[in-house]
Amino acid sequence: MEKRSIEAAVGIFVILGMICVGYLTIKLGKMQILGDNTYSVNARFDSVAGLKAGAYVEMAGVPVGLVDSITFDNKDQVAMVKLKIDKGVTLTDDVIASVSTSGLIGDKYIKLTPGGGDENLKPGGVITDTESAVDIESLISKYVFGSADK
Repeated sequence: MEKRSIEAAVGIFVILGMICVGYLTIKLGKMQILGDNTYSVNARFDSVAGLKAGAYVEMAGVPVGLVDSITFDNKDQVAMVKLKIDKGVTLTDDVIASVSTSGLIGDKYIKLTPGGGDENLKPGGVITDTESAVDIESLISKYVFGSADK
C-alpha cells in the first residue's frame, strides 16, 4: 500500500514538472497559442545588411515588436521587411524605420521613430520612410584606401 502511494506521488510530481517545462518553453520561446497580440506592417529598405528575422523592433528604446520575415521585391529591387508590432502600439503613417546596430558591432534591429502625422498606419500598411543600414566595413575600406570624403 505504501509503495503505491509513493509511486502516485512521484507520478504527480513528474506530470507537474512536464507541465512547468511546457509552460516555460512557450513563454521563453515567445510563442502564441491562443490568439495573436500583434499586427503586421511592411517596410521597404534599399539595404538590410546584417538584419535577421526575429530581430527586435524598438521605439524610444523599448521593444515593441519583432522582424517576422525579410524578402526581396524583384519588381522594385528593394528588401521588404515584415514587422510584427504589439497591438497596444499605434504607428502614424509617416513613421520612420531605420536599421540600427546595438553597440559598435552588435546585432541589427529596426528602430522606429514616430512621425507627426494624424493618421495611423493600418495593419498590412507599408512604411516608406526608411533608412538603410550603415555598412561599417565599406566605410572602413573607403577610409583605409583613401576614397572617403574629407
